[in-house]
Amino acid sequence: MQIRNSPSRFGAISIVVHWLVAFVVFGLFGLGYYMVGLSYYDEWYRLGPDIHRSLGILLFMVVIFRVLWRLFNPVPRPLPSHQRWEVAVAHVAHAALYVLLFVAMVSGYLISTADGSSISVFNWFDVPSVTGRIKGMEDIAGEVHYWATWAIVILAGVHALAAIKHHILDKDDTLRRMLGRDR
Repeated sequence: MQIRNSPSRFGAISIVVHWLVAFVVFGLFGLGYYMVGLSYYDEWYRLGPDIHRSLGILLFMVVIFRVLWRLFNPVPRPLPSHQRWEVAVAHVAHAALYVLLFVAMVSGYLISTADGSSISVFNWFDVPSVTGRIKGMEDIAGEVHYWATWAIVILAGVHALAAIKHHILDKDDTLRRMLGRDR
């Protein structure tokens, strides 16, 4: 398999980064959903948020890389069987996913740094607060984070259903291309 995308195929980097982002996003969503129900005395009450924040910062770096990779390594052409409206909707959905990812990650960062503290990423390095202490910012950022993450999960679910539709009903290579198994 080639490393870079070609006009007809996704390369290994695009495929690996796509699935890495997908798994981390759903993992972070699941962890975040689990964390909100924890009591103060639960061991995960402190551990969960540290893991969530660390993975969120690392995901931010991966998504920045993904955007740059996509800018300098364009995606393959749509399949000839795709309708014009399907291509347009796919472009809008992908753009919305990128915007929502950045909104979720920035708002998550703002929640954690609203008191002026930095975020320790697995004790490897710290990401400082750029805003300093801002009263009430964590509440506003929390609302934005909540709705952005739900929107990501719903839109990603629709994205997955569309890929399955292409695979099962249309019997085309849409899903196979992102699995690195096109014909």
